[in-house]
Formats: sequence, structure tokens, C-alpha cells
Amino acid sequence: MNQSLDRHRRRDRTRSRAWFLQVHYRWEAEGGALTFSEALAATVEQRLIAPGRIDYLKRLAQEFEDNRGRVEETISACMDNWRLERLSVMDRGILRLGATEIVCLSDLPGKVAIQEAVRLAERYGGSESPRFVNGVLDAVFRKVG
Repeated sequence: MNQSLDRHRRRDRTRSRAWFLQVHYRWEAEGGALTFSEALAATVEQRLIAPGRIDYLKRLAQEFEDNRGRVEETISACMDNWRLERLSVMDRGILRLGATEIVCLSDLPGKVAIQEAVRLAERYGGSESPRFVNGVLDAVFRKVG
């Protein structure tokens, strides 16, 4: 039973990350008209999100909002010849999510954050996204760790 509960919790976290990307997309689409918290509130209000996913989604959103400068500086320091603004909105969101987990969540192994981000890049990014995300987040992990 404990293994089943743990597997269910991991699945909820994985899906929370996908919801984070939807919140991120809304936030970026609004072009600064909403705070990240407001984009989260609007998404939670308008979409049907399973209750087990909301707590981790809120934690991710809060950590990103509270530490955005540090997260983005760390990403930027780990990208050669790229600027965050030049990336696709999806790659930018995946990097922000993965870096937020690596930089801000000490209870989550960095390798798990990288693996989850690469899976999201495979699912939602372009053909080069998984390799790019893996490389940048690995550099973030080495820089922070």
C-alpha cells in the first residue's frame, strides 16, 4: 500500500509540473498584466485540476514567484550564446520549472527535476528541446550543487 501511495504521489507531482507549464503559458501570454500568482488563481478557477495536484502546483508557483530573479540568473549563467527571451515559451517554462525545483526545493533530488523536465520537453517542446533542457539543467544542477 505504501508503494502504491508513493507512486500516486509521484504521478500527481508529474502532472502538477504540466499544470505549472499551463500557468506559465497564461502568465507569459498576458505580457505582464498578471502576476504569476494571479495566473495560477485564474487557471485553478477555470480548469478542473485534481485536488492532489494543487498543493505541489501552488508550491512550485510560489517558489518561482519568490525566487524568479535567482532562478533566471542561474539559467542565464548556464546557457552559452542564448538568452532566455529568445527561447520558445515552452522551453522557457520548462527551464524555469526545472531550475526552480533545483534551486529552491532542497527536498527534491536535482536529478529528478532534470528527468521530469526532459520528459516535459519530449512531450511539449521541439525536436531539440529535450537535449537542450537536459544540458542547461545539468549545468544549473552542477552550479547550485
